[in-house]
Amino acid sequence: MAIVDHSGSQSQTPSSFALTPAAHRDAVAAQTARFVTVVKGADLATPVPTCPGWTLLDLVRHAGSVQRWFSVLLRRLVQEPPRSRDVELRLPADEGGFADWLTASAAEAAGAFAVTDPDAPMWVWGADHHARFWVRRMLFETLVHRVDAELALGLRPAIDRDLAADGVDEFLVNLPFATPFAPDVAKLRGSGETLRFRCTDAGGDWVVRLRPDGFGLDDQDSADASADATVQAAAADLLLLLYGRLDRGADAFEITGDEDLLARWFANSTF
Repeated sequence: MAIVDHSGSQSQTPSSFALTPAAHRDAVAAQTARFVTVVKGADLATPVPTCPGWTLLDLVRHAGSVQRWFSVLLRRLVQEPPRSRDVELRLPADEGGFADWLTASAAEAAGAFAVTDPDAPMWVWGADHHARFWVRRMLFETLVHRVDAELALGLRPAIDRDLAADGVDEFLVNLPFATPFAPDVAKLRGSGETLRFRCTDAGGDWVVRLRPDGFGLDDQDSADASADATVQAAAADLLLLLYGRLDRGADAFEITGDEDLLARWFANSTF
């Protein structure tokens, strides 16, 4: 049985990738509010199994810090890689204030969104060199860590299926650019081997091709072609699989094809 509750899905139509920047902005606020609800009153010393070595306090501090740092990047519309990640975090004086601090972090983000044109060109580490990249990236940082918090507390996460499918797309589009901080990604090379990731409930279908010089997504027309290995699952499960929060041996996944290729992918695609 999957650990994800799919009853949180609302839309009855397949995703059209990607969701709009406005939808991403709204989802950052919604996911942070859910995160806050989960951790408010919880023991922040609780270990987070999906982030080995971290406690809930580490998880909350990381999520809020990322929101505040991305907000600074957006307000400045930086045009080159920043030399420092130091920002004013305004950390609370004691652990009891961290839930409210995370709420304030989301408010900082909302303020940055309000004064930033999502189509403004700026430096990013990924594929889309516009401000909207950081909004989308912030969303899935927040969503995945909200799930981490729920799992740490023995709760069953729910993820809207279209939001999850958008997250699968965001992960696969940007992964080829992640080598500066995820060096193992550079090992994903090949001679044309293909992996397909298909959502069974949201219409998403992606084919990744490994080339001698790297890897990337084939165009959508190729999605009907056969692949060397295929992973199919509900969008929420597929998202958590890509982020290493689920094991591909779980019943949630239908897997066919080259197991060695899949093993190589999952051993080197973490970021």
